[in-house]
Amino acid sequence: MTIVRVEHVDKIYRLDEQEVAALKDINLIVAAGRFLAIAGPSGSGKSTLLNLIGCIDTPTRGHVFIGTEDTSLKSPDQLADLRARTLGFIFQTFNLLPVLSTWENVEYPLLQRKEFSRKERAERVQHYLNVVGLAKYAKHRPNQLSGGQRQRVAIARALAGSPTLVLADEPTANLDSKTGESILRLMKQINEIEGTTFIFSTHDFRIMQMADRVVSISDGELVKEAVTPVAG
Repeated sequence: MTIVRVEHVDKIYRLDEQEVAALKDINLIVAAGRFLAIAGPSGSGKSTLLNLIGCIDTPTRGHVFIGTEDTSLKSPDQLADLRARTLGFIFQTFNLLPVLSTWENVEYPLLQRKEFSRKERAERVQHYLNVVGLAKYAKHRPNQLSGGQRQRVAIARALAGSPTLVLADEPTANLDSKTGESILRLMKQINEIEGTTFIFSTHDFRIMQMADRVVSISDGELVKEAVTPVAG
């Protein structure tokens, strides 16, 4: 099953009187269950592409489909709803709310989902804090946690709403080597056990080694790809 389809996408930014092409005629199909890395140096366009897939930005030309839904046809409110229902996000800067506890940070996106009762929210938060090994830190605030622990909170928050797709923008960039390796193994385990699709924007060679598909981007264009068949 296809979870992401990008068709002839351009992204152009205007700086004063100049136009800057961040992405040029991008075509990409991502199957459900993949652990995919979009690799490239800083300024290559990989984060821009991730933002388009994540409905944070919209293409100048072309179409981005999430499942069967064409994001170019949706209003900002409809895109926000699609993000809440379908997507989870993990950022290199963690993006946790400093005044909230670990529990509250994980629960916060669920408060926007009216289909979840208080009991269901609590069950989901507890489950994913257990998954990331942070149940005993539920009452801690972000400034009481290490960088690796904060990234684990971000992973739990991304997964709590049962997204079909998790987008991770340089998730190991602010972590030491050992912690980054641990975070990657955790995400790979979630991918294999729960079938959650992960797409990374990265220049971390460890992510590329662990990915079952690597797409390279340079100067806004997809340039090459190495594919390893998914086990099973």
